[in-house]
Amino acid sequence: MMAALIAWVMVFAIAAYACAGGTDYGAGFWDLLAGGAERGRRPRWLIDHAMEPVWETNNVWLIFVFVIMWTGFPRMFQAVFEAMWLPLALAAVGLVLRGAGFALRKPSRRLAQRRLYGAMFAISSLLTPFFLGAVLGGIAAGRVAVGINASADAWANPTSVLAGLLAIAATAFLGAVFLCSDARRFGADDLVDYFRLRALLAFCAVVVLALIGLPVTHGDARYVWEGLTGGLGLLLIVLAAVCGLATVLLVLRRSYGWSRYTSVASVALTVGAWGFAQRPYVLPTSLTVAQAAGAAHTLRWLGIVTVIAIVLVGPALVLLYRLDTMGELEPLTDADTRAAGAPGDNP
Repeated sequence: MMAALIAWVMVFAIAAYACAGGTDYGAGFWDLLAGGAERGRRPRWLIDHAMEPVWETNNVWLIFVFVIMWTGFPRMFQAVFEAMWLPLALAAVGLVLRGAGFALRKPSRRLAQRRLYGAMFAISSLLTPFFLGAVLGGIAAGRVAVGINASADAWANPTSVLAGLLAIAATAFLGAVFLCSDARRFGADDLVDYFRLRALLAFCAVVVLALIGLPVTHGDARYVWEGLTGGLGLLLIVLAAVCGLATVLLVLRRSYGWSRYTSVASVALTVGAWGFAQRPYVLPTSLTVAQAAGAAHTLRWLGIVTVIAIVLVGPALVLLYRLDTMGELEPLTDADTRAAGAPGDNP
């Protein structure tokens, strides 16, 4: 029972990271496609201001996932990192470069430096969710098991590629929906319709990839496919689709406040459906939750620490996100982050 509870906490943390961190990745995706320096100046200004209050906090969820996996399910942790060390390493490099690029882009005054750091941030925002999605796709396809050595087939397979592309499309959808609301919040009326169109296009991409995924997963990830097309897995997928359609309707009606909640619900419910689809396995179809669980006393202490973290950290995170969505957290201005001048700087 304790192992199952800890496993669901891990699924919840993955869903939280997919929504919170995914929104940031989506903003970086649109940063990449914003165009040249002049054409992309306004969208990138909005992306910088919208992300600044919470972008570092969102990565806490990823750390939480790895801590639970490492402590509560060591056999799963070993199997995943042995088979998927390359895409995970590339995702980690992307996280570092992405954070460095975002943090250093704004205070840099030289145009060449701003372009370099901006490219680091934008490209990493595309590659990191792809590799993380590819890892989940490889797990769902049953290509990860205890004792399996690393190989390209573990993550460069149809299900992994599809999961990686879906991760990019879903984060682009989340990012555009949130940026619609942020554009209105910051008084950037010219960018509301700009990101409104991109939210609708990203949703179309999600739908197309989901339809492509039906025959792909049927043949390549049969166990998870059966879980997603029946029982609670199917129910959550249907609810996720309803939330996605509701988001589109709200965006079309320019109700950007509620669209945030429905877009997050659609992604979170999809992650929950994946969790239900592969139960009782953590690695379909080779390692169950019970087989992967650590020692009983370790799980008890992990459960106690998790409850303490929820009580102490949970309200703070909720308050942070709430203040941010209400516009109470003001980002640093250009004057606050302006670096000291240097020869060759732009005036």
